[in-house]
Amino acid sequence: DWSSDVCSSDLYDQIVTALAGNPLDAVLSDLAPNMSGLPEVDQPRAMYLVELATELAIGTLSPGGSFVTKVFQGEGFEAWHREIRSHFQRVVTRKPSASRPRSREVYIVATGFKAP
Repeated sequence: DWSSDVCSSDLYDQIVTALAGNPLDAVLSDLAPNMSGLPEVDQPRAMYLVELATELAIGTLSPGGSFVTKVFQGEGFEAWHREIRSHFQRVVTRKPSASRPRSREVYIVATGFKAP
């Protein structure tokens, strides 16, 4: 089953509770689902994970904080990217040299969190 403990709302709630309202300077996410090879299955799963990480970042970062996350370009990416840009002063895309050239995997480095 692709949905591991990280997707459990209980685990997410435990993380937020453990933070006890203390803001974070950075959130780093290298989450990715087990890939099936079917883009119509893999992309929604990958976007779900990046959205979980984004929710955690937006809900816990201190003003000026940073968020680095793996994301796969495809359906849902553009809308998510626009959202990220609205919450951070600077957003850059990086493709690691270790990543296969045809892979849609990139990392987003967002700095300067604009706290609500």
